[in-house]
Amino acid sequence: MLPLLTADENRHAQAARDFICERILAAGGWLSFADFMESALYAPGLGYYSAGAVKLGASGDFVTAPEISDLFSRCVARQCADVLAATGGQILELGAGTGRMAVTILKSLAEIGVLPERYAILEVSADLAERQRARVEALPAGLRERVVWLDRLPAPGSVRGVVLANEVLDALPVQRFVVRSGKAFELGVSVVGVGAGASASGALVTGAPAPDFAWCEGAELPSASELITALPNGYTSELCSRVEPWIASVSQCLAQGALLLFDYGLPRSHYYHPQRVDGTLRCYFKQRAHNDPFINVGIQDITAWVDFTRVADGALAAGLEVTGFVTQAAFLLGTGIEAMTIEVDDVATRARLAGEARRLLMPGEMGESFKVMALCRDLDAPLRGFAHQDLRGSL
Repeated sequence: MLPLLTADENRHAQAARDFICERILAAGGWLSFADFMESALYAPGLGYYSAGAVKLGASGDFVTAPEISDLFSRCVARQCADVLAATGGQILELGAGTGRMAVTILKSLAEIGVLPERYAILEVSADLAERQRARVEALPAGLRERVVWLDRLPAPGSVRGVVLANEVLDALPVQRFVVRSGKAFELGVSVVGVGAGASASGALVTGAPAPDFAWCEGAELPSASELITALPNGYTSELCSRVEPWIASVSQCLAQGALLLFDYGLPRSHYYHPQRVDGTLRCYFKQRAHNDPFINVGIQDITAWVDFTRVADGALAAGLEVTGFVTQAAFLLGTGIEAMTIEVDDVATRARLAGEARRLLMPGEMGESFKVMALCRDLDAPLRGFAHQDLRGSL
């Protein structure tokens, strides 16, 4: 059972639904799921990430690894230190959440003695950027002055150092498809219950399949048709054709260094497993997960797991090297999370840290479902977070 909406939430959801219904009607009654998802998440003033609302933490809709424990960010900082020691330059964080990871990384790097020239944040959510600024303001002046906010990606070839993207790819709009008789058909979004003279806002429903569907649009793979043929009738899932353009645009900025991706996802053969009949699309509202994207429009998050094979293909096409691919647990163990939990003297603190580490490491929590991928350019430095495991063969 999902929590009831407040009056303000109801008004916001109604306005967002009206906007999307008008888009659907203007498009002839059918809108791709990717276009629907983009509006639901990013429509100016109405989308989930474009309107003011508490999204992260105990009072928000979901909790990310940096919010669970600073141990996560301290481990990321150690990996950043290895790269910065080889490249110098900066850290660019894409989608910095509440700013907690940025602050913890800067403090940790100050202790290590390897600080970036600047810590740049690119944030699409105005309310999250506000929370980031408030948190950064509490840093010592020498660290605070290194932080800048960007409204677009840096110029091509201008970044040396580290680019961080924690739970960014899962928020890219996805296409949905259904398999029928060995072929994939794109699913869209339609609206029902709109009569003459009525409001544009009816009920949002899954639109009838399009007559054809460009599987892996822009990156056709020899194995794609074989994969689809092996899937059962009625199989429904997602693909994100925006991954390649996203990787290409970020890679253009990176002259030297590493792009580190943290997200929940799978290699393609596991992502499109025949038993995963309903896909990976999930919605998050006030700490509840569900699978109905057509309710609570504009006030709930909509995500899909990441096809890391697609990410790797996009990286190679953009001239990046896939240097590492591991589970989150392996990455954190490689960057020393175990030592961090026992290095404190206080028994209560040690017990608290051990509990936080379990949430980050255990297979039933985040340890296995979340993966970490390193995409590098002109970087020979060893990456300690990828020393304990190598899952690249599964891609």
